[in-house]
Amino acid sequence: MFPGSFVVSDKQSTAGAKPAQRVIKKYPNRRLYDTDTSTYITLAEVRQLVMDHQVVVVRDAKTGEDLTRSILLQIILEEEAGGAPMFTEAVLANIIRFYGHAMQSFMGAYLEKNVQAFTDIQTKLAEQSQSVTPEMWAQFMNLQSPMLKGMMGNYVEQSQSVLTQMQEQMQKQTEQMLGAFGLKR
Repeated sequence: MFPGSFVVSDKQSTAGAKPAQRVIKKYPNRRLYDTDTSTYITLAEVRQLVMDHQVVVVRDAKTGEDLTRSILLQIILEEEAGGAPMFTEAVLANIIRFYGHAMQSFMGAYLEKNVQAFTDIQTKLAEQSQSVTPEMWAQFMNLQSPMLKGMMGNYVEQSQSVLTQMQEQMQKQTEQMLGAFGLKR
């Protein structure tokens, strides 16, 4: 992956090759310029590039500074304000509380791994449901198939595993810190 770039999927444009990087320049007038198409684009169009699994990097046109995270956060903000929010106020408040907290880096990794596990489950379901008729799908959902339970079980196990790793790392760090002050548990 290119530094400062993002891709929502690891799909590649050609077998074995890295996907082409799409460079968007942001000008001081807040306009976004797509260097591939040589046109100005909107934030909604950048969102569509993300939805289409394009590798995108956003750079300040003057300084070259990487603005990709800022643009992604702006897209999320617009989506959240759009009427069907993904995060409750309680979740957002808890995320804010992790900034500056000793667990900040662990929380980021935990969220990233869980979102990836959920995406993997979604992809598997989509692949397996391509030949399913609406009637079969309804029956599948009514029966709560063992496959679905198994995939969700794997997701929960992965989530638990990451949380356990975080707890173990925190315990080790606490013991090291206490040891540095001559205190033992």
